[in-house]
Amino acid sequence: MTFHTDFPSRRTVLAAALASTLAVALPAHAQSAAAAPVAGGTLTYAVFQEPASLVSLLDTKTDTRNISAKITEGLLRYDAKFNPQPLLATSWQVSADGLRYTFKLREGVKFHDGKPFTSADVRYSVLTQQKQGPRGKITLANVERVDTPDALTAVIVLKKPAPYLIKSFSSAELPIVPAHVYGDGDALASPNTTRPIGTGPFVFEQWVRGSHVVLRKNPDYWRAGHPYLDRVIYRFIADAQSLAAAVETGEVDAGLNVGLADLDRLAKNPALRIDDTYDAFLNNASFLEYNVENPILAKPEVRHAIARAIDRRFITEKVLYGRAQVINSPVPSVLSAYYDDSTFNYPYSVDEANRLLDQAGYPRGAGGTRFDLRLTLIPGADWRRISDYVRAALSRVGIRVTVLDGDLGTFPKRVYTAREFDLNLNGLGRLFDPTVGVQRLYWGEGAKTPLVWINAPHYLNPRIDELFSQAAVETDEARRATQFKEIQRTVGRDLPVLPIATVPSALQVYNRRVHQLNNSIDLTAGDFADTWVEAKK
Repeated sequence: MTFHTDFPSRRTVLAAALASTLAVALPAHAQSAAAAPVAGGTLTYAVFQEPASLVSLLDTKTDTRNISAKITEGLLRYDAKFNPQPLLATSWQVSADGLRYTFKLREGVKFHDGKPFTSADVRYSVLTQQKQGPRGKITLANVERVDTPDALTAVIVLKKPAPYLIKSFSSAELPIVPAHVYGDGDALASPNTTRPIGTGPFVFEQWVRGSHVVLRKNPDYWRAGHPYLDRVIYRFIADAQSLAAAVETGEVDAGLNVGLADLDRLAKNPALRIDDTYDAFLNNASFLEYNVENPILAKPEVRHAIARAIDRRFITEKVLYGRAQVINSPVPSVLSAYYDDSTFNYPYSVDEANRLLDQAGYPRGAGGTRFDLRLTLIPGADWRRISDYVRAALSRVGIRVTVLDGDLGTFPKRVYTAREFDLNLNGLGRLFDPTVGVQRLYWGEGAKTPLVWINAPHYLNPRIDELFSQAAVETDEARRATQFKEIQRTVGRDLPVLPIATVPSALQVYNRRVHQLNNSIDLTAGDFADTWVEAKK
């Protein structure tokens, strides 16, 4: 199987061709019919959550990915139909047995410190993410080694096929970082995580903690004539109402994940646009995870009862203002060949929830309470509203819930390290393939060797691990679909994780002066190389 796409050597032709290619990734309503792009200017972009780092090599949270992809590039990018396109790789070939991925690298590319980009950087980035990355341990599990026959050729050699691998080389998913900056030290402790050096269209300039990050135009970017912007400023506004006000008044040019309660009002503002394009790369969703090491929650009937006590449609329609959809499987329905929601059948019923709890041996005690649980949640205003609803809903069936709120630094430690929770409201990307995005919700290795974002419930089922292992190397699509469907039927009955709803994680509100915000399938984790702004009148 061969994928080959190259560009002519003339830089002017390259720029025009790439611009044409990238346009297909944009949603129609996000593209402008205005005049040709204007170079210069600053884009001020407000986000709710400040990231913990600025490189997504070992930190795959959305907040990190979005900034990282402007600075650090991947081997490939993808159009709206997930067809790979060249980026740091100009061509690629997959061997007939699926065990060798050969990438020809772009010539003349330099890191922001002036050092050349080579195959050694690809090898370092792939092997480091395989060893330490929360998703890399799954995505790159079958990688045996990375060969570098010359400075512009990288060959990823696999022990077993990985049918999903060609979709995992985007800038946000597998960024290529400078090996010479990281050296032999601990990658997690590298200064590059907070003062990054990449090959991308923007150069890191400043991070004022609690306030903003400043990126400036890369004057030596390999793609001629790009980026158009001189500067990008990411502002951190942790209050949803303040973020909406900043967009509305023009204090900032664009905002990500503005409070859902403000969207209807903002949509009536003629100066603004709302882009709610579904992110088909991340397929983000909300889940309620049960700590099955808690003796109460170890009983399936208790987990089923809690699922029946929660009205997920109320969450989507009222708590999330109609901006989300109920999901009935961890596998995204857009992956229709793999989808099976037959056993995730837990319609809302307080009576049935009460019956199941009585049956499980937890009658109401003094004051009507059956037992107490601790609920943790990923930080954010929408998550707090969902947690308030869950607490109220469970109180109706005699479960007293204490909500443990916290910041983004507290959350992963509390859930994955200290395990100081009973129920956990989590937002996770289901991604472009179940091996990459769904396996981590149930993977037994995450219970044996705890890792952030992997198997918070500590669910252990050898059959599920076996099926995921088979699907990870299965090249026959029909057999692979059968494996994924058996997984869904089993975890739907066991229910260590209750799927709740989609997460509108790429929802952007921006001034009409701003054009071409998105240029790849991963939307807000594009690179802003094509973004431009009209001058204020």
